Amino acid sequence: MKNLGYYNGKIDLIENMMIPMSDRSHWFGDGVYEASSVRNHKIMALDEHINRFFNSARLLKIKLGITKEELKKLLNELVNKVDDSDCFLYWQATRGAEGERLHAYNPDLPANLWVTITPKKITPKSKEFTLTHTEDTRFLHCNIKTLNLIPTVMAVGLAKERGTNETVFHRGNIVTECAHSNIHILKDGKFITHPADEYILPGIARMRLIRACKTLGVPVEERPFTMLELANADEVIISSSSVLCTHAISLDGMEIGGKDPDLYHKLQDYIYDEWEAETSK
Repeated sequence: MKNLGYYNGKIDLIENMMIPMSDRSHWFGDGVYEASSVRNHKIMALDEHINRFFNSARLLKIKLGITKEELKKLLNELVNKVDDSDCFLYWQATRGAEGERLHAYNPDLPANLWVTITPKKITPKSKEFTLTHTEDTRFLHCNIKTLNLIPTVMAVGLAKERGTNETVFHRGNIVTECAHSNIHILKDGKFITHPADEYILPGIARMRLIRACKTLGVPVEERPFTMLELANADEVIISSSSVLCTHAISLDGMEIGGKDPDLYHKLQDYIYDEWEAETSK
């Protein structure tokens, strides 16, 4: 198959799939999701993504109706049905489908499981990001990977409008994360990242960067940092499941980072080597 769509056991090309209008995702964005990169038909960091998916569902009291092992088995089977070996894997669970539009939900409603798989290669190591910024006006459940992404959609649109790759969110002067990635800085040999609280998504790539720092002996500070610290950082690092680890070179046209290339490349090489080993044939 050139791509794949899955909904509650039905499999077809994405363009042929039909989703019931009564699915609560249509009315309320009532669901959670995950996404990962696939190389050689192997899913990157599957255990970590599965754990975060189940935690998001637990926090929203969504009854998945499937075990972690069953979901892992299903996803592995599905990625092997797609022709391309390098893909983008996305899956979500919505709270279910009900006959009428009611905000109150049936707590025993079984979830609907969606999966899409499309050809896509991981972002190359040579990619450099340009940034813009906007005030973070999202709710205080950013740690839950929900389908409610209107602020992200608007922020990505802002980046496109301003000719940049990504938008930095900040609450006042405190940097939180980006529209669809985590953001970190290197300063004086230290890796600094916003703590995994309700203001950011606890990124899998972020977690792996912290683990890489500890392995390589790089001090880690999980603390809020300011827009001024971002502007004056030795390096600014962007991470996500499709980007892994790359640096930003400008913020609204102002040059940033580029002052500690040795440490940046040391971290980047470690992350990409880990990914290649995990997804090798």
